[in-house]
Amino acid sequence: LQPMEKTKRIYKPLAVAVVDNLMAIFNENKMADKVIEKTFKLNPKWGARDRSFIAENTYGVVRWWRLIKFCAEIDQRKIKDRSVFEKMLATWLVMNNFDLPDWEEMVTIDPKLILTNWQKAQEIRKVRESVPDWLDEIGQRDLGENWDKELKAMNQEASVFLRVNGLKTTKAELQKLLNDSGIEVEAVYSVPDALKLVQRKNVFASEYFKKGFFEVQDAGSQLIPEFLGASPGMRVVDACAGAGGKSLQLGEMMQNKGKVIAMDIAEWKLTELKKRAKRNGIDNVETRLIEAKSIKRLQNSADRLLLDVPCSGLGVLKRNPDAKWKLKPEFIEEIKELQATILQDYSKMLKKGGEMVYATCSLLQAENEDQVRLFLRNNPDFEFIAEKRISPAETGFDGFYMAKMKRN
Repeated sequence: LQPMEKTKRIYKPLAVAVVDNLMAIFNENKMADKVIEKTFKLNPKWGARDRSFIAENTYGVVRWWRLIKFCAEIDQRKIKDRSVFEKMLATWLVMNNFDLPDWEEMVTIDPKLILTNWQKAQEIRKVRESVPDWLDEIGQRDLGENWDKELKAMNQEASVFLRVNGLKTTKAELQKLLNDSGIEVEAVYSVPDALKLVQRKNVFASEYFKKGFFEVQDAGSQLIPEFLGASPGMRVVDACAGAGGKSLQLGEMMQNKGKVIAMDIAEWKLTELKKRAKRNGIDNVETRLIEAKSIKRLQNSADRLLLDVPCSGLGVLKRNPDAKWKLKPEFIEEIKELQATILQDYSKMLKKGGEMVYATCSLLQAENEDQVRLFLRNNPDFEFIAEKRISPAETGFDGFYMAKMKRN
């Protein structure tokens, strides 16, 4: 754990907001980012420092939930009580070198006990790195000795990466424009169009975002369209497009020539994609809702096919730390079935001689290599070309897997 900067005072309204957030996340099963976003909307007068305190400490407690429970010796039977969440926050603040105020909720906290238990926790990986038993077992089984370093990397705060829109500017030009406007960024040399924020800023308020000069997209995610290798004039299908970050990247790579068909089951995501495409100056992206008939109509039509399938999301835990506590082993079994179905059914959209990429944001072999091997066994007209893993430990990016196959 990295000690946070000490504040002169911990303001009670901010501490109350963090506890409220935690109760919504754990008791009401709400997503952490949505809870924090709602808190900020309800309190528009809070400044950047207040917002930073709330976000950092909400995410901090969520990320290190198991370790904090261990250090505080929390009674699992009372875990839903407000007093327990107050104790969790106080323990977290002690672990990060804050001086606790003499509030009624915090006077019973014993810093010596917390430190003693923290030292004990260093000998137990699943407690030290704060993950559920089942996840630690699966990670160890799949990744072996690499699991330790990947776990450690996924407990770091996620960096913010930008993807430069080459239709409107260049990487060097955008870096200068942003730095001159007070948003400090540095080039990511291993990813062609990626810049990294040096300090967190609200980049969505930037005039250059509004002009479509860049999108916010993890650097590892940017490598997936690169791996697919679409060229101007091609017909490309992004069959699990979501809000369309990769669809936009493909449209830009193709220089607005040819067509990108972006598909998803959620209409609101496709609506959002249309807005983003307009801002980016991209007019070769067409959106389609996924239905049985739409897949049938596209059979044997795509030069390139991207299947960025739903997955456990274990490669993006640094961005979504609450997923550690909400995921269940049964979900991984269910999602594996869905992945296999998507790969089998959607691959029919690829024309003969075309290439497709199967991708996940998971680190697990069962969702990655095993799915590709199963598909190739069942589809002898496809051949394996290449695969790539993006390791959070080695890159500082989110974790991804991608495999390229060709239909003969």
